Formats: sequence, C-alpha cells, structure tokens
Amino acid sequence: MAPSKSRAQALLEEADKKESGSSRGGFLGFLSASGSRFEEAGDLYENAANAFKLDKDFGQAGKAFVKAAECREKSDAKHDAANAWLNASKAFKAGADNEQAIYCLKKTVQYNAEGGRFRQAADRMKELGAIYKDMGLIKDACSSLEGAADWYHQEGAESTAMSVRRDAADLQAELGDYNAAIELYRRVAMVMLESPLTKYSVKEIWLKQCLCALANDDMVAAKLMLEDEFRKADPTFSTTREARFLTDLVQSVEEQDVEAYATVVQEFDRITRLDKWKTEVLLKIKKSLEEDDDLK
Repeated sequence: MAPSKSRAQALLEEADKKESGSSRGGFLGFLSASGSRFEEAGDLYENAANAFKLDKDFGQAGKAFVKAAECREKSDAKHDAANAWLNASKAFKAGADNEQAIYCLKKTVQYNAEGGRFRQAADRMKELGAIYKDMGLIKDACSSLEGAADWYHQEGAESTAMSVRRDAADLQAELGDYNAAIELYRRVAMVMLESPLTKYSVKEIWLKQCLCALANDDMVAAKLMLEDEFRKADPTFSTTREARFLTDLVQSVEEQDVEAYATVVQEFDRITRLDKWKTEVLLKIKKSLEEDDDLK
C-alpha cells in the first residue's frame, strides 16, 4: 500500500492542477486563466506553504510561497505578490537557505518600491543587510543598509534612518573603509544633535568617528575633529571622558609612544568598558604604532 500523502503535499498537487487548468479540464480550464484560476491557485499554494511550515519543511514551504507569488504576478496582484515573496523569504531563511531568502527579499523590495511603499521597502532592505552580514558579505550588507537608511530618511523616519546608518558605518569601518565610515558617522551625529533626546549621546558617535581617523593614519583629520568640528557643534564635549580619552590618545599617537597609548586605553577601559568594535579599531591603531616604532 502506497504511503498516504501529507496534507501539505495534497494541497500542493491541488494547487498545481488549478494553476495548469487541468482541474476543470480541457478548453474550459484553459479559458479560466483569464479569470480567477491564478488567484485560486495562489490561495492553494499559500495553504500548502503554511501546511509545510507546520511540518517544519521550510524548504518546501518556501517553494510553495514562490509558486503563490508567481500566481499573484500572473493575476496582476502586485501587493499580494510582494507579500508572497516576503513569506517565501522568511521560510527559506528559517530553512537556512540564505541565497533563496535574498532572492525573494529582493523581489519584495522591487514590488514595494514600484508601488510607492518605500517604508516597507526600507524594512526589507534592512533585513537584506542582516542576512548579508550573517553570511559575512559585509560590502553587500553596507550597501543594503545605506539604501534602507536613504529610504527611511525619504519617508521621514529619521530615528530609524540614523540607527541603520550607524550600523552601516560600523560595518564600513570593519571593512577598513574609514573614510566612508567617518562620513556616515558625521551624518548620524548631525541628526542626533537636532534632538534633545539624542544630543547627549553624540559623544559615542564622535568617539568612533575620531578613532576611524586615527585608524586611517590621518592625524590631521583627528585633530581637526577634536579642536574644531566637535567643539563648534557642542562646546560641552571637551568636558567629557570621551573627549579627554581622545585627546590623550591623539597625543600618544602623535608622539608614537606605544606605552602611553596602552596606558590611555587601559585607563579608559577600566571605567568605561570598551566594546568589540572599539577594541578592534584600537588594536589596529596600536599595531600601526608598533610597526612605526620598529622602523625607528
């Protein structure tokens, strides 16, 4: 006796028949393509996809959602197509198929953008950035996050745009593109200074911005930030621990004093624990200092 079909498989086969028109047979089935056939098939594919999800067969669920999306496209239901592509992406991601998840998310972004739903498009671009980051594709992650930030800004979601742009800056620094990181941090700081809720947190952004200049071996830029840019934007910054830390750090780098540099970092870390990002950038600066010291 042949094993009984699962509910998901039965729904999938029913959807296939509906899409092909064979469920109604012959010429009448063919004619229904101009009517509700693809809409009904799309509904059946979505039902099958959800049944596959219940069975935790996320790969098959993703494929069924793709078929649903294609049916929505054939019936010119673009908004429903965008949702189906999004559901397909979620299913593929749950099944650890990141490449398919990315393809489906890009389709969702396309439909949302074409339909003028830029906030939703930005959300999906942000999700793309997260997947790329998980895959170690940092350059692609940066591109997606910056695109999302631009759309958030366009839609007036400044707080979200700022947060996403900050993440992109961190990743640009991770790539070693410190100039790009500095410009992104600068844009984040400008927005933060405009709000009383965030202006007092801008010192964290300026700290990263100045560290990027030092990591880029640009002492002139680092000193201009401290002595001109930051001071003009917020005269109180010079009284903060971050400002004193950066001032001492710049001095130790300028004097090529590796021991003083290490002491400055240790003293700051003793009170304000350095996170992974800052630690890695500071180690990069220290390595460059040590290399210069070896050349003396």
